[in-house]
Amino acid sequence: MILVAQSSIDGRVALDRAGVAAQTGASRSTVNHWHRNRDRFGFPEAFAHGGGEWFWLDDITAFHAAHLTAKKAVLTEIDRSGGPNDRVTSGGAAAILGYASHRNLPDELIDHPDFVEELPSGRIRRYWYRRTVWAHADARTGRQSTGRTPGTTNSVRKPHPYADDPRLHAAAELLAEAKEAGRDRRGLGVDLAHRLGITERTAQRLLTAADGDPTS
Repeated sequence: MILVAQSSIDGRVALDRAGVAAQTGASRSTVNHWHRNRDRFGFPEAFAHGGGEWFWLDDITAFHAAHLTAKKAVLTEIDRSGGPNDRVTSGGAAAILGYASHRNLPDELIDHPDFVEELPSGRIRRYWYRRTVWAHADARTGRQSTGRTPGTTNSVRKPHPYADDPRLHAAAELLAEAKEAGRDRRGLGVDLAHRLGITERTAQRLLTAADGDPTS
């Protein structure tokens, strides 16, 4: 089967969902989310042509520009004081990102500290370089971090934070088990967290990614 992402219809460029994902850099699951909640996001209406579902390229371009502008408008102000090689704890990372509490730190940072220290109590203390936190903040806007050594930024953009994550397969299996048993998603986050030894918040995000990703 030939996969079509773009077509010219009556002299106007149109995209299918794969084309929308390629055009915006979003995952297919994100495109599906935008489409399901188009009244909330202002996502363009699809139209039928040749047995397929299409979106006009100029409509998608206008939507994505507005979407990025709206996202940037709510970003917190970043504290860029200090040296890029300074280590900070979760509280310090939260302060750099302008968050009121370390509980607001995203899983992308919580799950990938630069260093960890096991405390006498058995708890784990996480540390990050300031440059790591700056790089995370800059990724929200597409800006190159001034704290990262030039050339070290990965040029391959993942379609979503959990792309290629081996835990995604476990999440998909759990969803399949629940569907076969006639269960909804209630309680699955706790089950997955116990299976993988991760936080429930990370488990819920893995389930969401697996539920909307057609490749999972």
